[in-house]
Amino acid sequence: MVTGTGKPQSASQSASRARLRRQPQQARSRARVEAILTAADRILSQEGYEALTMRRIAEEAGSPVGSIYQFYPDKSAVVDALGQRYLAAFKTAIDDLVERAVAGELTDLVGTMVDVYAELFRSQPGGTALWAGRHLSPELARADEATNTLVAEGLQHIVEHLTGGPGGERAQRATRMVVWAANAVLHEVFKSGGDPDLDVVDELTRMLHLYWDDLRGRLTAEEG
Repeated sequence: MVTGTGKPQSASQSASRARLRRQPQQARSRARVEAILTAADRILSQEGYEALTMRRIAEEAGSPVGSIYQFYPDKSAVVDALGQRYLAAFKTAIDDLVERAVAGELTDLVGTMVDVYAELFRSQPGGTALWAGRHLSPELARADEATNTLVAEGLQHIVEHLTGGPGGERAQRATRMVVWAANAVLHEVFKSGGDPDLDVVDELTRMLHLYWDDLRGRLTAEEG
């Protein structure tokens, strides 16, 4: 990923390739696929998974239902495409954070990381609703797990860069824990059903700052 294979495809590219019946070649077709996914995201976030039907998506997107079937064979294919779009955004975010760290531009690792990922949760309410209900295909569940692993690996790369050496098993374990903890808290904060409690995000930042200070001290001492 970030250490050698380059950036992943953009969110829209990944979403458009997920279980499509045919690839949208023209700008009009690509715009139609984007409108379908945007409509599905709104339905998921505002009405829930059960309300997400092909006919309802067509109404929300302002398109004939037949036009959706041109690209997606069923509701589950739309959901998988949405999930891939959400996950691609997380992959892109960690790549960007790694680049900024290596360039010396990441002066506040914890604060920046929490801000970036909190914004992703805030801007993708459909994804939060989807994951909260766990309406995931086996493929998407595996992709979710793989994405969390990539984010943890990217964070470990940053930690090792900032502490000046390989962190080994301790850094690997710690960065996995940070991803698990941050995911759990941000899912809870941005789940559907009310205004997000941003004070909880501040508390998450405080908690992770303390953990980062402790981890940095332990890793630096080991290197010394």
